[in-house]
Parts: sequence; structure tokens; C-alpha cells
Amino acid sequence: MNPTALRHPEEPALAGVSKDALPRPFDIAAIRAQFPILSRQVNGRPLVYLDSAASSQKVQPCIDAMVHSMTHSYSNVHRGLHTLANETTEAYEAARESVTRFVNAPSSRQIVFTKGATEAINLVAASLGLQLQPGDEILVSELEHHANIIPWHFLRERKGVVLRFMPVRDDGSIDLEAGLKLIGPKTKVVALSHMSNVTGAVLDPAPVIAAARTVGALTLLDGCQAVVHLPVDVQALGCDFYVFSGHKLFGPTGIGALYGREDALAQLAPYQGGGEMIGSVAMDAISYADPPHRFEAGTPPILEAVGWGAALDWLMAQDRGAIAAHEHALYARSVERLSGCNWLRILGTTPDKGAILSFEVEGAHAHDVAQLLDRYGVAVRAGTHCAEPLMRRFGVTSSARASFALYNTLEEADAFADALIKARSFFA
Repeated sequence: MNPTALRHPEEPALAGVSKDALPRPFDIAAIRAQFPILSRQVNGRPLVYLDSAASSQKVQPCIDAMVHSMTHSYSNVHRGLHTLANETTEAYEAARESVTRFVNAPSSRQIVFTKGATEAINLVAASLGLQLQPGDEILVSELEHHANIIPWHFLRERKGVVLRFMPVRDDGSIDLEAGLKLIGPKTKVVALSHMSNVTGAVLDPAPVIAAARTVGALTLLDGCQAVVHLPVDVQALGCDFYVFSGHKLFGPTGIGALYGREDALAQLAPYQGGGEMIGSVAMDAISYADPPHRFEAGTPPILEAVGWGAALDWLMAQDRGAIAAHEHALYARSVERLSGCNWLRILGTTPDKGAILSFEVEGAHAHDVAQLLDRYGVAVRAGTHCAEPLMRRFGVTSSARASFALYNTLEEADAFADALIKARSFFA
């Protein structure tokens, strides 16, 4: 069966695009046309969606693929022998191949489907926790998302491991000079964000991975933000584990992926038990399937995987370099428009950062700022962004965040700046 058979009949069969095919020229109007929600209005104004770092909008090929699967060819995967089961299994595994290509993993056997990056980190933490001893050290940083802190705290509480934090500089980046000094013989895991969801700072993981390797520690990168804005090659990175989510990559919620080096995955015990993840089961013994199925107990997120595969196929057919330049221009335009506002504090000022603008408005709570912006149709995030240690590092209780994506326009960047200046007048 053709791996793209479950896609909408009128949709281009992107899964079959040659790796050597030229990317499509960047055309913002054509891109926006692929996101139907962007045509709606909010509070009588055109929607300006600047919350993609939390969850992106869904591209039409993803929507079409999921609807087509539900209405034309759906069944459970891997264990059926009838036509629908075979078709759905092939579509599901074709999505795994799409994820494999997207991060340039050596093999689809190294891609584990999870319900998101949070579950992927929990999977690694829970499995490694069986091997760790009291006093072993896990190293993270002050800017991590809670999803890359709390699972390690579980091991601190339950196993007696020591959780250590790399410090963060005033510009919102990890202080690697100080952080690398924390890697020592007791370090067993180093888990860091490839790109911060608050400051947009991009980590150069090479020195961290090299230092961890010298002491036999494993490395995990949280790639939820990085894979959206940067080309990611897990082979070039050399990390042991890399995690990311579908809902930030123009796909559905409830699906994500764990990439692992084959030897790293092989040493992990199963995270959950149930159907699919076993080799055989007897009254007095059990054997487990090889990765990735060892970590995919029960019925997986089938429709979500198919939809995510379609979204990634679409994204891989675009000019990623042109998209990155466009996103940087959106961020730069917003900063330029707001440069004279002495009541605004931007959190994260590293060069070549991701298109994420977190900020504090003097005399205003972030929640109030977000609600006022919503009156003008501008959707931003407000709160701690699941990064309370970083908020404390910056001395704030919360912040607002505008995050740009490939479908945003310079006009929307201007609309955001205009709305923020108007909102400020309520607090002046």
C-alpha cells in the first residue's frame, strides 16, 4: 500500500517527495491559506495569533489526513490482519518515517511515539530511575520548562538523587562556563532545553554533550521549541535522547516523539505495560519487544500520528531557511516598534534567539496585559510559562509572551505593537 493512501484525494502526496526535491518558495499568503483558523475574527477584529510557542495552529493537510482516516480507513494498528488494519498500520508507520526524516534519525526504530514531549521525558526519567542510586546527580538548568524539571524531582524525592541547576545569564541564556563545572563523576544525566520557551535562547549543546560523555553521563535535549524554528539533525547533535511534540509543529495534540540512540534506548526498561510492548507473556515470565514498540503500550494515538505525519511532510516541503528569516524579521519588527517604550522589559536578549518575545509591562500584571491585547484580537500567553525557576531568576512573578510562527505577518507584528502601546495607556 502507498504510505500516503490515507491522505485526502486532493492533497499532494508529500510523504513521497524526494529528499532532493527543491523546497517551495516562501509565500506567506499561500502558507496562511493552509491554516483555516487564521481567517476568523476575535472581538470583532482579525485574529493575530501569537501563542504558537504554547501550541501552534493546525495545517490543512493535517486536518484532511485525520478526517480522511476517520471516514475512509480506520482500525487499530499492528495486530489486525484485515484490510483496514493493514492500511492504518501502514499509515501509522509512515508517520514514524516522517518523524525520522524530520530530525534525520538513522532509523525509524529510534523514534518512539508518545503523547507529547512531557511523556517522553517522563519515560526516560522513570526508566533511568531504576538504575540510579542515592547521591547520583542529574543536571538541568534554571530556564527549563517544568516538564524537564518535575520528572527529575520525582527521582530526587523517591530515589535520593541530587538535582543540580546550571545558572542563567542576564540575557536569558544558560551560563555554560559555570554550568560545565557542575558536570562531574556523580553526574548521570544532563537534560537541557535546546531553545528556551521563555527567552528564545538557543543552546549550543556540543560542549555539554562532550563533557557529559567524558564522565559517562547521558544527555537529553528538550527540542519542543527548537524543532519549530531550526533544522535539527540528531545525528549531528550526538545527544542520547531528543524529545519534541506534535502540537507545536502544526499537528494535533496527544502526539510527540522520543528519539534515542539505539544503545541508549536498549538500556531503558519499559515505561508502561500492556498490549504491543511484549515479546511473550507466560504465568511465570515475560519478555519485551524491541524499541520502539517496547515503549508504546496499548493502543497508540493513531489518528494523531497520521495527522502529525501529514503536517511534517508539509513542513519539510517548505523552505525552512526562508521561514527562519521571516520569523526573525517578525521578532525584529516588534522589538523595533517597541524600542522607545521605557515601560517595557524584554526577558531574553541573546543574539540569534528564536522568535519568542517575553516581556513585562511596568505597573501591570501579565494577565491584565493579555486580556487587554485580546480586546484587539491579539492572542499572547501570560503567566509563568511553566518556568517558575526562571521567573524567580528574573525577579518577576509572571510575564507575557508573544511567539511568532511561519504564518504570522509583518502587519500582525505591527498590530501587536500597536495594541500593546494602547494597552499600556490603561496602566499609565
